[in-house]
Amino acid sequence: MPNGKSILLIVGGGIAAYKALELVRLARRKGIAVTPILTKAGAEFVTPLSLAGLAGAKVYDDLFSLTDEVEMGHIALSRSADLVVVVPATADLIAKMANGIANDMASVTLLATDKDIVIAPAMNVRMWHHPATQRNLETLRRDGVTIVGPATGAMACGEFGPGRLVEPPELLAAIEAKLISCVPKPMPGQALAGKHVLVTSGPTHEPIDPVRYIANRSSGKQGHAIAAAAAAAGARVTLISGPTSLADPAGVTTVHVTTARQMLAATEAALPADIAIFAAAVADWRVANAADEKLKKTAGSGSGAPALALTENPDILATVAHLKAGRPACVVGFAAETEHVIANATAKFRRKGCDLLVANDVSLTGSGIAGGVFGGDANAVHLVSASGVVSWPVMGKDEVAAKLIAHLAALDSGWA
Repeated sequence: MPNGKSILLIVGGGIAAYKALELVRLARRKGIAVTPILTKAGAEFVTPLSLAGLAGAKVYDDLFSLTDEVEMGHIALSRSADLVVVVPATADLIAKMANGIANDMASVTLLATDKDIVIAPAMNVRMWHHPATQRNLETLRRDGVTIVGPATGAMACGEFGPGRLVEPPELLAAIEAKLISCVPKPMPGQALAGKHVLVTSGPTHEPIDPVRYIANRSSGKQGHAIAAAAAAAGARVTLISGPTSLADPAGVTTVHVTTARQMLAATEAALPADIAIFAAAVADWRVANAADEKLKKTAGSGSGAPALALTENPDILATVAHLKAGRPACVVGFAAETEHVIANATAKFRRKGCDLLVANDVSLTGSGIAGGVFGGDANAVHLVSASGVVSWPVMGKDEVAAKLIAHLAALDSGWA
């Protein structure tokens, strides 16, 4: 049973659109998450409010929505679910799919997706039998699209024949079968297709007492960008994130942790991986005996601040890099430095046993980046490896991520 799976449901414009609401209800009952896209024509038959209410999710309908494009974007949306389902698949939508026409949210998403597609046609019997429709359907079959139905029977127009939307329970059974059998399809040219990439990101919070903790200024922006770039390159990505304010990247399995020990446990659980990229800024120390109750300051006691006994946290990068069994073929570390960046990073590279170390200057003055690297949107890194040091200029963190993933994909295929 595909509990925990998700579908992207595109609702087309036809009288049968009302059955999409019942499909959503049945899918949710089976534990399948539904993200709806409502076409302009579909909105003539069902409302965004009813669709959102049953799905428990936002309804997407505007290709040119500034908010949606900033927060998710149609490309990310097209790859955010395990399966894309079109109900009802009208003659118009079928024609757009078969001929690569992309002029609205639904058709652009269908053209951009790398996931399997299931369509449930519904239209007038003469439209169904028209040679153009049959040619388009044959094209979709060759492209690997699963076609469910249509059923034969009386239609709202008064005619009789094939063209009725299959009933929601039958359609759900086909969707469940597809969710069980389908695997992600790499897009042509995806350099990391078939690879598992593990990424850590963000800070860790080490508790002093129930309300206070030791942490650092890492925002997680660089690590999250790397995870997104790896997914875009076709990899299966596991992101292990410390506490951040960032949204989980689309198409990525994200595990949320708080402490360094939790991050190590999650990392070990996520192995094996082909590439492991340790971008998280893990706290070096934790309080040896965190208090169970809030530490109180007693006014006028003169006792001063409580003494905090610190102990070292596990070294996640070194632990994975020195594994004798199950070590990722390529292990990448990060070094956030405030002085002697290259010298300190080179020493860390030799000490940790990784294959590549990405170093940056996180000081407010040395980085040359207004506002500094921590929390900002730009970075300037140095790649330290056995071959020497390569320095990259200041660029956006998304660009750094894309360039790093391209660099890893282009390395000697000995690790791949």
